[in-house]
Amino acid sequence: MTITITDAALYAGALFILFLTPGPVWVALMARAMSGGFRAAWPLALGVVVGDVIWPLLAVLGVAWIVGTFSGFMEVLRWVASLTFLVMGVLIIRNRKKTIASDSRLTRPGMWAGFMAGVAVILGNPKAILFYMGVLPGFFDLTMLTWADIAVICFLSMIVPLVGNLILSAFIDRARRLLTSPAALARTNMTAGLLLVAVGLVIPFA
Repeated sequence: MTITITDAALYAGALFILFLTPGPVWVALMARAMSGGFRAAWPLALGVVVGDVIWPLLAVLGVAWIVGTFSGFMEVLRWVASLTFLVMGVLIIRNRKKTIASDSRLTRPGMWAGFMAGVAVILGNPKAILFYMGVLPGFFDLTMLTWADIAVICFLSMIVPLVGNLILSAFIDRARRLLTSPAALARTNMTAGLLLVAVGLVIPFA
């Protein structure tokens, strides 16, 4: 393995800074956590992991040209992500006065929907694409990496934002539990729905 502990620490620090920079993932995570609590948010965090592994892997393998070759596919994916969040936002707004228990969709299909939303938002996140495709080669000599090095890079790219997203979801869930009145719940769900709609509208042009 060619990566040193210092190299790994510097890269992990950069990942943490990336996590602290608000973007589509933050907005989507906050919206789902506000509408359905930690149960609704953690599947999205797992979905984000998919992109957090794919982007550095593509960069390390030196196939960034694939994104350029299939730019049309990336555009389609971006519109799919937009539609996903628009539909989620509208549904939450329409059901803003319902409690979590009164809407079983938040506990059954919600997990899969949250996971796929996480995949869509990270694959269409220009911040992540720019970081992994443009900045990652500056941390390591990609021509000298072994498979063990690649595994370390992908693991760090996955674990740092995942832990951050789960902690953020837990904090939002705890704050959300303080909102117990029907009026407060309706306002919270309205805000969550509007945030999801905002993500859906921003993704195609980000």
